[in-house]
Amino acid sequence: MIRQFAEWLSQTSLSILIQTHNAWVIPTIQSIHIIAIGVVLTSVLMIDLRILGWAGHDQTLRETTDRFGPWLSWALLVLLVTGISMVIGEPVRALLSLSFWLKMFLVAVGTLIAAILQITLKSNEQHWEQTLVNRRSVRSLAILTLLIWVGIVILGRLIAYDYVWGSWSLKPTA
Repeated sequence: MIRQFAEWLSQTSLSILIQTHNAWVIPTIQSIHIIAIGVVLTSVLMIDLRILGWAGHDQTLRETTDRFGPWLSWALLVLLVTGISMVIGEPVRALLSLSFWLKMFLVAVGTLIAAILQITLKSNEQHWEQTLVNRRSVRSLAILTLLIWVGIVILGRLIAYDYVWGSWSLKPTA
C-alpha cells in the first residue's frame, strides 16, 4: 500500500515539478532543511546543557527555554515544510525507506518530549528549578533527547543509503 501511494505521489503535478527542476529545487530544500536541523540541535543542546547544569548557570531553566524554545518551534516548522517537500519530490526514495520511518518515529518522540517539557515547565517553574532539574531521571531524559536528535540526523542521512537495512527496507532490490 505504501509503495502504491509513493508511486501515485511521484506522478502528481507537484512531484513532477520538483523532479523536473531537481538540479536546484531538491538541493535548495535540502540546504534549508539542514540549516533548520542545526537550529533544532543547537536549541535542544542548550536546553539540555541547562538541565544538566553544564551551561547557563546565570539563567533559570524557564529563561533558557524562553530563549531557545521559539527557535526550536520555528525550526521544527521549517523541518516539517521542507521534509514534506522532499517527500513529495522523491516519494519512492523516502516512503519506501526504513530509515525514513525510523526517523519519523524519533521526530515524533523528540517533538513530544520537547512539547511536554515546555508545557510542564510553564505551569510549574519553581518545582522544576528546585526539585526536578536535580533528579537523575530528568537528567537522563535530557541526555536521551540529545541522543534522539542525533539519531534523527543519522537516520536522515541513511535515507539515501537505505540498503544498510537489507530485507527490512521496502525498497525494490532491482
